[in-house]
Amino acid sequence: MTGVLLNHYRGGHGEPLVLIHGIGSRWQMWEPVLDGLVAHRDVIAPDLPGFGATPMPPPGTPAGVDSLTTLVAEFLNELGVERPHCAGNSLGGLIALELAKRGVVRSANGVSPAGFGSRSEALVAEAELRLAVSSARLLVDRVKPLAARRRGRKLLLGTFVAHPERVTPHDALESARALAQAPWFDDTLSAIDPAGFTGGGQIQVPVTISWGTKDRVLLPRQAQRAARAIPTARLVMLPGCGHVPTYDDPQQVTRTLLDGSATA
Repeated sequence: MTGVLLNHYRGGHGEPLVLIHGIGSRWQMWEPVLDGLVAHRDVIAPDLPGFGATPMPPPGTPAGVDSLTTLVAEFLNELGVERPHCAGNSLGGLIALELAKRGVVRSANGVSPAGFGSRSEALVAEAELRLAVSSARLLVDRVKPLAARRRGRKLLLGTFVAHPERVTPHDALESARALAQAPWFDDTLSAIDPAGFTGGGQIQVPVTISWGTKDRVLLPRQAQRAARAIPTARLVMLPGCGHVPTYDDPQQVTRTLLDGSATA
């Protein structure tokens, strides 16, 4: 697999901290916490291949977590960034944990990471995600007026954010468009094993598991499973936050990310 230079944001100073978005998202989901992070960390936030503004990976690249983890590791190598701290949300959280297992990062923070659901929970989560992307594709030409209204933002983002009214109309518009237009969404979702994370005992770096108490996609009870799967992990619940908590409570998420990347 050849490396891909991912579209990305980089800013700040200090130890490097890589932020990885979830399926159907883009690096801008981290914008609400950037001001609080860049004063303390060299923040690198990429768009995953086939999402945001990063093109699809080379032809023949299999969809799934293993490929994405390898592509992110190759991207960091191309940047010359060695063993950064890493945090990720949802699919990005699972990638962060896989990077930790490989020894590529010096700490990992899984923010509602995928990989810890039961079969029934996984079926519900997949159905919700497919409904969300189908709705986004159906409404893509009418998204701007929806995003401008409070009720419209709830319709567009209510699955992912506990308080969609806190999302700006611009962010709601661009997030919905990113979801609708992500070319690797369907294949990636189909390739994710809902209970796919194993080998947590192999991780030799500090791990934080953080979870929104109002997560509707990956239910909060999965946090305890993640903590059991990674015996050394620190568990932090995020009161009042949904699946993408950066919009719900930026200050709380910022503290969690800084604390998690200060333990290595």
